[in-house]
Amino acid sequence: MEGVTAVPSPRPEPAGPSRTGRTSLAAALLSGALGAAVALLATRQEWSEGTATVAGGAFPLTATGSDVTGVPAALAVVGLAALVAVFAVRRAGRLAVAAVLALSGAGTVAAALLGASDSTALDEKAAQASGDASATVGALSHTAWPYVAAVGGLLLLVAGLLALRYGRLWPAMSGRYERSGAPRPRRAAAPADPDRPEELWKALDRGEDPTGA
Repeated sequence: MEGVTAVPSPRPEPAGPSRTGRTSLAAALLSGALGAAVALLATRQEWSEGTATVAGGAFPLTATGSDVTGVPAALAVVGLAALVAVFAVRRAGRLAVAAVLALSGAGTVAAALLGASDSTALDEKAAQASGDASATVGALSHTAWPYVAAVGGLLLLVAGLLALRYGRLWPAMSGRYERSGAPRPRRAAAPADPDRPEELWKALDRGEDPTGA
């Protein structure tokens, strides 16, 4: 039959792994950076409030996230550092750093949720305000900021899971320095100045006439 050829037409190679790597990389960077920022911001806000009885009156008290617990902020910093470090290592090292990133996110979530109902910080402030070590805070209430911090931790956890699953497809910072296995060319040494005293003595030692006569 005319117009029929046995040569198959070339098909474009699928770009699935490359596209997946780029997509997961962008998602992990966005999720991790946003999660750390949200967690750090939330720990600086007011988490709880109450009152202490001082001289027959009610004295208002408040506690920020850092007053309640320093764990979410510390883990957010660790997670952000791990997010950057994941691009500086490869293979097993990348898996280890990705695991640290994921654990930082999980720890942030757990610490934030535990601090959402904690009254220890306000009880300590009530004891200081009243001068009674056994005093406790009254009319205790909590804000939504602990849960915002938990959301930040969840975003860090997502970034860590993405790094664990797709990190092998991501580039490394040192990749552009390792494209060629050839050694770097050495710079040629500068020619010696024959008029320098040490060069004149070397010429005499070799039996040469340094004056050129």
